Amino acid sequence: MRRSIRLLTASFPGDPALDTAVSRALLQAVAAGQEPESLRIHRPGEVVAFSLLDRASRGFPRALAEARRLRVGAVLRLAGGRAALFHPGTLSLAWCLPAADSRVGIRSRFEQLSQILRDALQSLGVDARIGPVPGEWCPGAHSISAGGRAKLMGVGQRVVRGAAHLGAVVVVDGSERMRAVLEPIYRALGLDFDPRVVGSIADEVGGISLEEVESAIRRAFQQRFELLAGPLPAALRMQADALAADHRLAGP
Repeated sequence: MRRSIRLLTASFPGDPALDTAVSRALLQAVAAGQEPESLRIHRPGEVVAFSLLDRASRGFPRALAEARRLRVGAVLRLAGGRAALFHPGTLSLAWCLPAADSRVGIRSRFEQLSQILRDALQSLGVDARIGPVPGEWCPGAHSISAGGRAKLMGVGQRVVRGAAHLGAVVVVDGSERMRAVLEPIYRALGLDFDPRVVGSIADEVGGISLEEVESAIRRAFQQRFELLAGPLPAALRMQADALAADHRLAGP
């Protein structure tokens, strides 16, 4: 019998900090056994998601100033890694899984999500490959690229006692905006970044909609799990409202 995962699609593009807080509240509730394993596929507004490592960097104030100059909001993300840009041409995933010892299986969870998303992109005709691309944004061993040359997806993980959260951003369109925003921000943070390796699914296969990519992702998950669509619980929304201020760094 396949494992069941609740599917949530609630999005809050007008309040990126709340969007992040919803995923944090979900992680806490899954860890406490109050909510089942859940996959959230949502559509973000434009925001730079900085990590705790970014915030600790000497260049962070300059990076935040660049985000303001570019009229982009900024939030503190759940996962580690480095700065990533979410915008209306991207899809965001938050997968919260219960784990008795969340420190065990970190790599296997990364691998599983990357494989699922690789399969989804390949079904759309993309030469999707797992692995780092030199000069990529938010570098990681489990990035997905087009042919090993243009990054299309970044993934991060946050573990707490009792649960793990895997977050991913899939770039469907708008690679030009990604370059324009991330280049000055990475320069301010003092990080290597090559804007030429920023890609999108639309760059690879022509005009494609968010709906088509989201459907492909759902199909790839459904090949492994049973997805049970449901609404965002009111209690989670209330908890997220209380947590949102922790993640709000700057408005556009």
